[in-house]
Amino acid sequence: MVLAATQALAQQAIIDSQTKERVIGELLSRFGAAEEARIRRGVEQVAARWWEEDGDSNAFATFCRDNFLPSGELGPAFARLEAALEQVEGHLHEIRRELTTPLDLDTGPVMRVDELLARLDLGSHLTEDLFRTKVAHWALLNFPVHSLAERLQDGPAWDRETWARSRLMDRFALRVPAPVAQKVTQALLAADQYIASYNIPMDLLRDGSGTPLFPKGLRLISHWGLRDELKSWYGQPGGLQRQRVIQELMLRIVRQEVPQGFINSERLLFDPFTGKVQAANGFSPTPEELSFEPNTRYRLWLANFHALRGVDPYSPTAPTAIARTFELERQIPEAEVEKVLTEVLSAQEVRRLAKLIATRLGRPLEPFDLWYAGFTSRAGLSEDELNRKVGERYPTVESFQKDLPNILQKLGFAPETAAFLAERIVVDPARGAGHALGAVRRQDKAHLRTRVGRSGMDYKGFNIAIHELGHNVEQVFSLHRMDRWALAGVPNNAFTEAFAFAFQARDLELLGLGKTRGRQEEVLGTLWATYEIAGVSLVDMKVWRWLYQHPEATPEQLKEAVLTAAREVWNAYFADVFGRRDCELLAIYSHMVAYPMYLPDYALGHLIAFQIGEKLRGPDFGKEFERMARIGRVTPDLWLKQAVGAPLSAQPLLRAAREALADQSH
Repeated sequence: MVLAATQALAQQAIIDSQTKERVIGELLSRFGAAEEARIRRGVEQVAARWWEEDGDSNAFATFCRDNFLPSGELGPAFARLEAALEQVEGHLHEIRRELTTPLDLDTGPVMRVDELLARLDLGSHLTEDLFRTKVAHWALLNFPVHSLAERLQDGPAWDRETWARSRLMDRFALRVPAPVAQKVTQALLAADQYIASYNIPMDLLRDGSGTPLFPKGLRLISHWGLRDELKSWYGQPGGLQRQRVIQELMLRIVRQEVPQGFINSERLLFDPFTGKVQAANGFSPTPEELSFEPNTRYRLWLANFHALRGVDPYSPTAPTAIARTFELERQIPEAEVEKVLTEVLSAQEVRRLAKLIATRLGRPLEPFDLWYAGFTSRAGLSEDELNRKVGERYPTVESFQKDLPNILQKLGFAPETAAFLAERIVVDPARGAGHALGAVRRQDKAHLRTRVGRSGMDYKGFNIAIHELGHNVEQVFSLHRMDRWALAGVPNNAFTEAFAFAFQARDLELLGLGKTRGRQEEVLGTLWATYEIAGVSLVDMKVWRWLYQHPEATPEQLKEAVLTAAREVWNAYFADVFGRRDCELLAIYSHMVAYPMYLPDYALGHLIAFQIGEKLRGPDFGKEFERMARIGRVTPDLWLKQAVGAPLSAQPLLRAAREALADQSH
């Protein structure tokens, strides 16, 4: 696989070794031996990405002679490049946000022109244009593109300027043609649209009794809405049967055994236990509506794979989508991520915790108890009462926007800091489950997308909104108060998830319903949530490995591979806990379709959130949140060492869980 990508890149590059050595010699004679390491690296970096369209070998030599800078001139030149890219990337980001607004936000019916405009991604040409104008070649000649291994070894000794240069150069590691980048954008957009419109009419679900089980008009997105609805029925009359119905529906979804006319419609009644379908509301369904989905879920998943695989030949240091995800984006080796996940999945603390949950429930665990809600802050509270309280407080998006300074002060931010943050966050009505969209330029604002129904925001929407607010606050601090723009953000998505979890855990406190769960409940809840998402993450990782081993797979073959991976992970780490083998429930997460290989960030996020949690307790929450958010995009281990004094590990959570379980047994 690596050889194939290297060969493909070599077909693009035209500079031979003799030309490189000649140019290196000329530069050495001009700038001296003190610059040799920089000269050799710079010339090699440019040569690897110099294509026929850039000119012949003489043009290459002339470019290098004319554009190599001595070390003393690098500072001002880099500052100019950094400032220019902030504006270019920032404006392109804002244009993209505008083009996708009708699809992302609940602004009315989506028109055909909206769908067409959403395909327009001007940013997909940016890298191509930077190479065509030779801005990228100039940067490659003068600044190094660092590997993850170099950052892990040398990064702890770097100053902020060196880190900023290193991070900025990530933009030039890949030279991907615009058509290839556009294909990726289009594939991901199609998958995201499919997931965002996959709404289940819950009032039309039936079980063997044939009676409605859910309120009229309840529509839930898969998988997020289904999962949260399942969690809400713990401790409620009739909850167990409804949870079993949702579980069976989830299994039908991953097997693609849901009638097409049932999804996002009001035309069919559906029994997920038997597969029985009936006409609803006087409609006469067509044969197509009565038939199952034609593996749409897996066709879109496969399209993402092929689009991302198209980038492989242009990525010499990370020649697969898997390698790019872990080495370039996550900045943690794949093997290390898997080791941390399996450490949690195999832990005896999890098995002891499962017995405690079964005791609390008064029954053996069932697979859907992956989402056991007894450790959450809302355990024992009425969903209806929570919905009423939230709806009264936030009847509109504007009301939530107006209350942001108050929410932030309640969390522990000083009034002036809360005002600073609120001024840079815009709340939008989401069409999907909700998400946080950060700014790129410091002159722009972050956007918080959340669902607000006609009767106001409900508790689920509030819970998601507080989670997304955590993302937004991190985004504002790590951009607007960062010392170097090139370091804006956090090491990877898991860190922003950690910050979001820290907000979300305090949702009831923000509603004036008292403090959140106690320390022991928080520890046990975090362990159970990490256990669940770690299993889902392993399925995602296994499937992507399978895809690279079977690049010509059909949607049907992919479906079978996904279900097989779900069963294998289940049997290895969950069957002993739940007393059932070959369950496919781990395949339900929509991220697998719309957000390739994102899921491990949630598991890592839980572990990271726990590690930084001690720093976010008490009156210093706001100050510590800001301090850590402003560390910037160094490597994850270095970030954690600067934030809490220790690298990434599952052991702090497992150690705390042992103590909590010991107290529970007394």
